[in-house]
Amino acid sequence: MAGRNTVQREIVLEELRGLANHPTADEVYESVHAKHSSISKATVYRILNKLAEEGVALRVKINNGADHFDHQVFDHYHVRCVRCGRVDDVEVPSQASLEEQAARTSGYQICGHTLQFDGICPECQKS
Repeated sequence: MAGRNTVQREIVLEELRGLANHPTADEVYESVHAKHSSISKATVYRILNKLAEEGVALRVKINNGADHFDHQVFDHYHVRCVRCGRVDDVEVPSQASLEEQAARTSGYQICGHTLQFDGICPECQKS
């Protein structure tokens, strides 16, 4: 269920879509604040959390790091650079088959999963 469509909500969502690089809440706030200095950090955090709760944005939980946010909400995985912290999408075939295999081997009824790859991004590999 979508939340109220406020001006501040639209600004935050627009910045999230514009950044398109899996930003942290702080990065979204910095981008919003540069254009709309009256919007507080607390407001940006609250809106991002609400967008994630509603399924309008995806919260990407990063091991040993700040959560990132993704404007693409379809099921997909992420890879994090262990040097610079960059987060990108990574294509892996059939998430459903992974859950089916986990259910088959564990006896659990699987309701979801998370998977984070760690590596060194192309930019950090150059240096």
